[in-house]
Amino acid sequence: MVEQEPHERRVGRWFPFTSNASLTSRILAVNLIPLLLLAGSLFFLDSYRRQLLDERFKLARIEAQITAEALAGATRERQEALLIQIGKEQHMRLRMYDAEGNLWADSFELAKPSFQLGDPVSAPFPQDFARALDTTVDFLVGARSVPPYVEPTEQGADAWPELVRAREQGLTQIELRLAPDRTPVITAAAPVGLNGASLLTTRNASDITAAVRDARTSLLILFAVSLVISIVLSLFLARTIIDPLRRLARDAVRVRLGREREVEVPRMQRRGDEIGVLARAVSDMTIALRQRIDGVEAFAADVAHEIKNPLASLRSAIESLPKVKDPALRDQLHEIAAHDVRRIDRLVTEIAEASRIDAELSRATFEPLDLAALIRNVVKAREDRGLNVSRKVEIRQSGPALVSGVPIRLERVIDNLLDNAVSFSPPGGTIHVDLQRDGDTVRAAICDEGPGIPETSREKVFARFHTARPENESFGDHSGLGLAIARTIAEAHDGALYVTDRPDAETGACLVLDLPAA
Repeated sequence: MVEQEPHERRVGRWFPFTSNASLTSRILAVNLIPLLLLAGSLFFLDSYRRQLLDERFKLARIEAQITAEALAGATRERQEALLIQIGKEQHMRLRMYDAEGNLWADSFELAKPSFQLGDPVSAPFPQDFARALDTTVDFLVGARSVPPYVEPTEQGADAWPELVRAREQGLTQIELRLAPDRTPVITAAAPVGLNGASLLTTRNASDITAAVRDARTSLLILFAVSLVISIVLSLFLARTIIDPLRRLARDAVRVRLGREREVEVPRMQRRGDEIGVLARAVSDMTIALRQRIDGVEAFAADVAHEIKNPLASLRSAIESLPKVKDPALRDQLHEIAAHDVRRIDRLVTEIAEASRIDAELSRATFEPLDLAALIRNVVKAREDRGLNVSRKVEIRQSGPALVSGVPIRLERVIDNLLDNAVSFSPPGGTIHVDLQRDGDTVRAAICDEGPGIPETSREKVFARFHTARPENESFGDHSGLGLAIARTIAEAHDGALYVTDRPDAETGACLVLDLPAA
């Protein structure tokens, strides 16, 4: 079988920067990624600007051609009037050149200029910042370099490359330059008539720059607002997640160190999310851990107490042997010592059994089995070994008794319950084993004819080293662990073991074993 790669290792391999990053950093990073993408859209405004310029180039070409056609064949007075009118209406500068390339008419000379190029020196700070941002964006997106717009010192047509091309090719030519305030200046050169005259139009398309800057400003404002909101929400989210986790981790460490036994891991009952579920799970785990530790400590104390008694008796008998000369008394001391050795051996065996049951059953593989057949086998084995001691065992079954479990462990439960019933039943008495199916539960009730168990003591009989035995039974014949081990095995099978009265109201007790039906 191919071993799957752990999730943490896969994430760490593809995103190595997250291996040591805090949750706050990760939440901020995740929430800032969309905003960074939004900020990146600022650079795509360059394509928006190019589209506007392309449309304006087409318009400039058409305007130059239409104006050239209107000027062709007109008288000089009419041409000057057209230059003034079109320049004023279209906010352009129009210049006419004769066949020799000499400037003979300029709309800015004939009338008041229809526009002025912006002066960056006298511009306010926001415009300075906008120009700096334009330069930065152009550099980042790799925009092509645009030459600056500078009025030539000589007024001839040769000072304008677009005019030279238009006169040579007889076609309208377009050129783009940047004004001192970084707004586009579009010039269009077109031939006028057939006598070699030419026209140069100049337009400051500052509205394009304004549109791009307005869009960029809106995006920047949106980005800034979104950034603030995202950071605030991320920190709030991080606080609602990380603070409880840190508190849980701190309390868990304190519990682990054992310095403060009264530490209470918060259950966070008001939280219905995964953090609340985790808090309650950690709290329950801590309580279970404490109970297990308390149980181990109590068990260790009980073990020391139970072993100490036979050891003291054994020590006393051994120390008395050299001093006793009476053979009968020596034989009695030998018997006491042997009994104490057997008792210690039984205690050690039962203690070892009780200690390894939980670990063994957690790794065991359950298998389907017939509980009725298992009980019959246990009863027969006990009869063959004479363990029932003149007590009769009757088995009554109603319905199937298929369960899932570990056969050898369930045999131990039945054997312990029968052993308990034999101890408390009178000689010649009958032990009833009733098997029935109750819904999804298979119930086995083992009832004796003894004195019964008072309700106040029914839980105590399952305590470790419980020693309430019949008066006619020799002291030390039982370890007091049998019913405790039986309940541990039953609960490990998702079942239960408890005490009830006999269903026929007769004197005696019933130990009931409930197991899930297979």
